[in-house]
Amino acid sequence: QVQPVESGGGLVQAGGSLRLSCAASGRTFSSYFMGWFRQAPGKEREFVASVSGGGTYTYYADSVKGRFTISRDNAKNTVNLQMNNLKPEDTAVYYCAGGLLAGTSIRAYNYWGQGTQVTVSS
Repeated sequence: QVQPVESGGGLVQAGGSLRLSCAASGRTFSSYFMGWFRQAPGKEREFVASVSGGGTYTYYADSVKGRFTISRDNAKNTVNLQMNNLKPEDTAVYYCAGGLLAGTSIRAYNYWGQGTQVTVSS
């Protein structure tokens, strides 16, 4: 299993950038798909981006394509989300999660971090 812990959230102005990091304990980290999800107040948690265990495959929600980049460093058991050209609608609590099958569906992720708040002001 993996135990993700997110960091890097904060307040940023629209058009700015922010990088989220996720540190995940576990000897089998490279076996897991890792994904980022977000949840805004009053809305359901939604998929943002994910990366396969070896880093070969990446997937993005249409709303963030071209703006966000997911990456991982298996030697350090970390996964990052570089967020550029942020918009107010990106405001949410961002969660890092892992799953052996994974992909883009929230149902496929079994291990979740505590979340980190991202607030984008206009």
